[in-house]
Amino acid sequence: MSRYYTIAVDAMGGDFGPRVTVPSSMQALARHPNLTIHLIGHQDEITPHIRKLNSDIANRLEIAHTDQLIGMDEKPSMALRHGKGSSMHLALKQVSEGQANACVSAGNTGALMVLGRSVLKTLPGIDRPAIISAVPTLRGHSYMLDLGANVDCAAEHLMQFAIMGSVMTQAVEQIAEPKVGLLNVGQEEIKGNEQVKLASRLISEHGELNYIGYIEGDDIFSGRADVVVCDGFVGNIALKGSEGLANLIRNKVRSSFKKGLYRRLLGLLATPVLAELNRQMDPSRRNGASLLGLQGIVVKSHGGANKKCFGYALDQAVSEIEMDLPIRISRHIENQLT
Repeated sequence: MSRYYTIAVDAMGGDFGPRVTVPSSMQALARHPNLTIHLIGHQDEITPHIRKLNSDIANRLEIAHTDQLIGMDEKPSMALRHGKGSSMHLALKQVSEGQANACVSAGNTGALMVLGRSVLKTLPGIDRPAIISAVPTLRGHSYMLDLGANVDCAAEHLMQFAIMGSVMTQAVEQIAEPKVGLLNVGQEEIKGNEQVKLASRLISEHGELNYIGYIEGDDIFSGRADVVVCDGFVGNIALKGSEGLANLIRNKVRSSFKKGLYRRLLGLLATPVLAELNRQMDPSRRNGASLLGLQGIVVKSHGGANKKCFGYALDQAVSEIEMDLPIRISRHIENQLT
C-alpha cells in the first residue's frame, strides 16, 4: 500500500527565497507521486514562480501565507523572541502539529536550530540538536557532525553527537557497528584541548559505540571512520574548506585541458572520467543536512542553493520520512542514554 507524506517548505528561506524554493518544490512533486508540499511564505512572492501545473501536481501543492520571515543575518536570540509567525516557525509548527512529516529550510541556521528546539523539542537524553551530513571518502562516504548548529560544545554534547551519528549511520547505511572517530589535531592521547580529551574518555567508556579514537583532518575523507564527530565551529570550517578545495580542483582540471590543441584533445578523451570526478566531488549533490536530535525531521539546505541543490534537500527529507528516522533513532538513544 502506498504511503503518502507531506513536507512543509520554508519558501522564504535562503539567499534566493521563492525563486529557488518554489520551482524546486514543483520538480520534487513530479519526482515523488506520493508527496504533498506546503509552501510557507508570502503568497504574493510565491505565486509568480508557480508555472502552469497539471491537475495532479496542483492538487498536491498548497500555500500557507505569512508576511513574516527571518533574515539570514538575524541573531538566533531575536528569532526565538520575535520569530513566531515567520515562514520558518510555521513550517516547524506544521511538523509539531502533525500537518507535515518534515520541514525543509534554506534559512538562517542558528534560527532554525533554536526554533527547532523550541517548537519540536529534543529527543529524550539529547541536550542539543546537531547538523549531520554525508561527506565523500575514498571508500564511498561517511557522516560528519556537528556542521554548524553548535559552535560551543561541552564534552557531553560531543558524546551525544557520537551516539546520534552512530545510530543514524546504522539506520541509513545498515552498518551494524559504525566506526566512530573524534576529530582532533593529532592521534596521540596527549593531543587536543581539555574538551576533546574529556569527550574521548566519555565516548570510549560508552560500551555501545565502536570508537576508534582520534582522527586528524586528512582522515575525514579517507573512510577510516564511518562517523566523524566534532563541534560545530570546527565542523563548519572543515566542510566549507573542503567544498572550496573541491571547486578549486575542478576548475584547475577544467582550465588545464583548455591550454593548447593537444590538451583539448586529451580533454575530449577524458570527458567520461572528468564527468565522473565532477559528480563525485560536487558538494551540491550532498546538499541537505539533517538537524539530528529533534522530535521531528528537519533538513537544512545550503543558503545559496540553486533549484537543483534545493531538490536534493527535499529528496533527503523524503528518504528520512520513508525510514521513520526520528523514531528509529529515538528507540536506540533511549536504550543507550537511559
